[in-house]
Amino acid sequence: MNTIQEAMKRLNENVEKSGERTYLSFDQYLKEVSEHPQRNLRNIFQMFHDMVASHLGDGVDEYPSDPESIRYLKFNCYSLFVYEADHPFFADRIFANRFVNLARALRRGAKQNKVYIFRGPPGCGKSTFLNNLLTKFEEYSASEEGLQYETVWRLERKMTETFSEDETINLLKKFIQLVNTNSPKIQSKLNVKDTLPQYGLNEYFDIPCPSHDNPITLIPKKYRRAFLDDLLEDSEFKNELFTKKDFDWVFNVEPCTICSSLFKSLMDKFQNLEQVYKMINARPYHFSRRKGEGITVFNPGDEQAPNHMYKMDEFIQKKINSYFNESDKVRYIYSQYAKTNNGIYSLMDIKSHNTKRLIELHNIISEGVHKVVDIEERVHSLLIAVMNPEDQKNIEEYQSFLDRIEYIKIPYVLDVNTEVEIYRNTFGKSIDSRFLPRVLKNFGRVIVSTRVNSKPKAMLKFIEKPDKYNIYCDKNMILLKMEIYSGNIPNWISEEDMKRFTAKIRRDIISESENEGEQGISGRDSISLFNDFYSTYRKKDKMITMSDLINFFTNSSDNYKKLIPSDFLDSLVHMYDYTILNEVKESLYYYNRMQIAKDIQNYLFAINFEIGTSGVCTYTGDKIEITEEYLLTFERNILGIKTSEDKCRKFRQETQKEYTTNTLTQEIMVSGKDITKTKVFKSLHDRYSYNLKQKVLDPFLKNENFRRAIKDYEKKEFKTYEKKIRMDVRYLIRNLCRKYGYTEQSAKEMCIYVIDKELAKKFESV
Repeated sequence: MNTIQEAMKRLNENVEKSGERTYLSFDQYLKEVSEHPQRNLRNIFQMFHDMVASHLGDGVDEYPSDPESIRYLKFNCYSLFVYEADHPFFADRIFANRFVNLARALRRGAKQNKVYIFRGPPGCGKSTFLNNLLTKFEEYSASEEGLQYETVWRLERKMTETFSEDETINLLKKFIQLVNTNSPKIQSKLNVKDTLPQYGLNEYFDIPCPSHDNPITLIPKKYRRAFLDDLLEDSEFKNELFTKKDFDWVFNVEPCTICSSLFKSLMDKFQNLEQVYKMINARPYHFSRRKGEGITVFNPGDEQAPNHMYKMDEFIQKKINSYFNESDKVRYIYSQYAKTNNGIYSLMDIKSHNTKRLIELHNIISEGVHKVVDIEERVHSLLIAVMNPEDQKNIEEYQSFLDRIEYIKIPYVLDVNTEVEIYRNTFGKSIDSRFLPRVLKNFGRVIVSTRVNSKPKAMLKFIEKPDKYNIYCDKNMILLKMEIYSGNIPNWISEEDMKRFTAKIRRDIISESENEGEQGISGRDSISLFNDFYSTYRKKDKMITMSDLINFFTNSSDNYKKLIPSDFLDSLVHMYDYTILNEVKESLYYYNRMQIAKDIQNYLFAINFEIGTSGVCTYTGDKIEITEEYLLTFERNILGIKTSEDKCRKFRQETQKEYTTNTLTQEIMVSGKDITKTKVFKSLHDRYSYNLKQKVLDPFLKNENFRRAIKDYEKKEFKTYEKKIRMDVRYLIRNLCRKYGYTEQSAKEMCIYVIDKELAKKFESV
C-alpha cells in the first residue's frame, strides 16, 4: 500500500506541475518581457518560425567554400516529423528547403495575410505532414522555449455579487454552522473565508481574452514605442525590434474589441490608470488542438455548427453587466476565429464543408478583420490547408481570392536518400544487411525516376554533351539530377562542365522540381512494390543483388514498367558495375607508393637529357639510362598502353616545358618546394596511379583459384590455397570492409559478381 500511495503521490505532483498555469500580474509580466524580450515579443508567425528552427536548426552546407552555392541545405527533419510520431512523415531535401524558406519568410512578415495551401498528390503524406507539424507545435508551445502569454482581466467579485450568489453564500454559511455544531471532534473549525475558494467564490473573477491577446497590446499604441524603449535594455534584439519590419506588429497591433472596451470602461469607472493595470494579468497561452484553443483543425466532413458565426459566454457577460451596472458597456461576444487568433487555423483537404470555410477566410486574409454581429474582430492567425491537385477546381471561380493563396507543393519524394529511409522505417533498419551495397539505394533510384521529368531542360544547359558520362549516367541525366536533388555534386563531373554549374543553373535545376513529383509511382505504391521485391528475393544464405533488382522491374506489371524511363535500368546497371569494379580495384591495389614516386621523379629528371645519354637522378640518386623505350614505357603507363609514339612525344614535350618554366624555376628554386609537392608531380602521380589500378585485376582474373579462394574466405578450405593468393584475398576483403562499409559476406558476393560478370573486360576501353 505504501508503494501505491507513493506512486499516486508522485503522479499527482507531476500532473499538477505539468498542468500548472501561473498567473502573472501586469508588473510581473513586464519583468518577464524585459528579461526575455525575444520570447515574449513575437507573433504567431515568428513563433512558428522559432518552432521550426528549434527542430531543424540552420541546416548544413556540404560545400561552404563554393562561390556558386545557392544555400540548398541539408536539414535533419527527424525530430519534427518522425520522432515519437504515430505516423512518421519523411521530408526530402527539396521539400525541407521549401518549408524552411516559408518559415523564414513568415518570420520576416514577408508572406503574411495569406492562406498557405500545401498541395500534393494522393499518397504523398500531406495529412500526416500537417498532423505531425501541429502536434510538434503544440508540444513546443507547452515548453519554456515556446511559452507565450495571453491577457486575463481579474475583477473584484464583491462588486458583482448577484442574488443567486448571495443565496449560495448564505446556504454555505448554514452548512458550515451545521458541521461545526454537530461535529465536536473537528479540531479546526471551518469558516466561510476558507471555504469560498473551493466553490469558485474567490474575491476575484476572471475574464479571459477570447482572442488570446498579448498583454503588451494594452499599452496604448502611441506610447508603446517609448514605453518599450524605457523597459528594455540595449541589446541586439532591441535594435532589431526598433529597426526591422519583422516587428512592426508590436507597435501597430491593437487589442481585441473586448479588451479595448474593458480598458476604456475601467478607466471611465476609476479614472486611475495604475488601478486599471492592476486588473490586467497574464497567463500562459495554452494551445490545445482537442479543445480548439490556439489550434483548430477542420476535416471536410465536419459540419458547421448553427451558431458558428459567433459565441457568447452568458455567465461572464452577466458578471460584466453587474460590474459596470449596465448592459452592453462591454459585449463579451466573439467568433470561432478568435480561438485561433495568434494561433493556427487549419483545413484538412479543400472539399465539402471545408471549401466554404476557406472562402469565408477571404475578408480575414485581405483585411485582418471579421465582423461578429455589429462588432469588428481582428484576427491574426496562421492559416494552413492541405489539398489534392484535383480539388483546386473548387476554388478557381473565386478569382479575387486566388492572389491571397500561396501554394507549397508536397511532391512524392524526389530525394533517393529519403526514399530509402521510408523503406527502413517501414520494414526495419535490418533490411540493409540483406542487400549488397548500393542495391537498396538503386531500388529507390528506380522509384524516383518515375517521378521526375525525363527531359530536364536545365540539366541539358549544364551538361552539353551527356554522352561523355555514359559510364556514370543515363542520356537524360536523370541519375545526375537525383544526385543534385540529394545535395551531392559528383566528383566525376569535368572541370569544364563545373564552370557552367553556376548559381543560376543550380536554381533552374532545383526550380524544375516544382513541376515534378505529382506523377509516377506514389508513396503508397512504392512501399507495396518494395514489400513484393523484398519478400520475393530475400534468402537466408544469399544477399539481394543488382541482378535481382533488374529482374524484378523487368518482370513487373506494365503499369509500373511504362513509368520507368526507357534506358534508365540499363544506365543504372552500367553505373553500378563501373562503381563496384573501381571499388574492387582500389581495394586490391597496393602497388608500392614509394616506387611510384621514384618512377615519376626519375622521369622528370630524364626528359631534360638527350636520348642515349645517362645520368644520376638529382632527386632519387638512381642511375638512369635514357632511352626511347624507357620514356615510352612510362608515358604509356600514364596515357594508356595503346597510345601512339607521336602522342607520347607530344606529352613529353609539354611536361618538359611545364617542368623547366614553372616547376624548377618557380616552385622549387623560388618557393623552395620539394619535387613531390609540385603541381606537375601531383598530376603525374594521379594519372600513373589510376592506370596502374586499371590493370590491377588482370593477373587475378586469369587464376581460377583466386575466385574459389574468395568463396572459401574464412572457411577451413581457405588454408589450402597458396600464401600469395591468401594474402591478396584477405587484403581485398578487408579493404572493401574498411573503405566502403561492406560486410565480409557482402564483400565476397560483390567480388564474385565482378568476376562472373567480367566487368574488367566490360570497361577495359574506358
